Amino acid sequence: MAAVYKSMSKHKSSKSQDDGGSKPTAAQRQRILMLTSRGVTARNRHLLADLNALLPHSRKDAKLDTKTQLQQLNELADLYNCNNVMFFEARKAKDLYVWLAKPPNGPTVKMHCQNMHTMEELNFTGNCLKGSRPVLSFDAAFDKQAHLRVIKEVLTHTFGVPPTSRKIKPFVDHVMGFTLADGKIWIRCYQISETEAVKAKPDQENEEPAAPAPKAAKGETNISLVEIGPRFVLTPIVILEGSFGGPVIYENKEFVSPNQIRSDLRRVKAGRYNERAEGTLERKVKRRDLGLNTGEGRREVDELDERVLFA
Repeated sequence: MAAVYKSMSKHKSSKSQDDGGSKPTAAQRQRILMLTSRGVTARNRHLLADLNALLPHSRKDAKLDTKTQLQQLNELADLYNCNNVMFFEARKAKDLYVWLAKPPNGPTVKMHCQNMHTMEELNFTGNCLKGSRPVLSFDAAFDKQAHLRVIKEVLTHTFGVPPTSRKIKPFVDHVMGFTLADGKIWIRCYQISETEAVKAKPDQENEEPAAPAPKAAKGETNISLVEIGPRFVLTPIVILEGSFGGPVIYENKEFVSPNQIRSDLRRVKAGRYNERAEGTLERKVKRRDLGLNTGEGRREVDELDERVLFA
């Protein structure tokens, strides 16, 4: 009966809005599917669990077996009635790539995740209510370029909890900050902490009365931010027009893959070893030509040698 009464009350409220001439606002239904690929590390799994706990409109699924046919995620999203996908792709058990997509039409943003720290590692004192809605705070630099505006919209749909979600609590007690610096997106999460304003007490040692302080209004509180975690950094790589496919509408030319960086470091170390090996071989050949090595024969005596001239 409670469900029937609730549906009837919604129907009546929508009718009253139509009679008043105001257009009813469409329900914002956002649901996110979160899953990982095979080969993720324990830290990656803990990061996904922390994000799943912070986002009450998310649904966590099992690991995906393939890393090449990512179009299967569109079918999974349709199966679970989700219109957002967050996919963690692990490479060589070292690199983590985050895919944020809007199935079935896109767009899709691929980013490299680094400097990640989970809630258990940070041990912050902050603590927010599970199921509460966050306040999304974006840097002003997101509105300066076209691709940053697209990324901001995708992040808003992914991390913004709609008020129509079933599992949310009617509270807003934490803030998620997205800061753009050095071409990377720095994500931090803070709890909104409220404390009562403390009235100033007069100094008892000095009999002189203290300076009059401004009176605090009744019920006035001091608001501060306490970090609760997790924290991580995202580097945009490409933006695809479709959902896990389609033409590339943006590509970060300055991004260098971590695999290429490791390959360059190994090549530099190999070059140093080759130089040392070549130097050692040159010294051996020179000593042999000079006859300084024992057991390799004597060098030929020249006719103008001092031992021949002054014998």
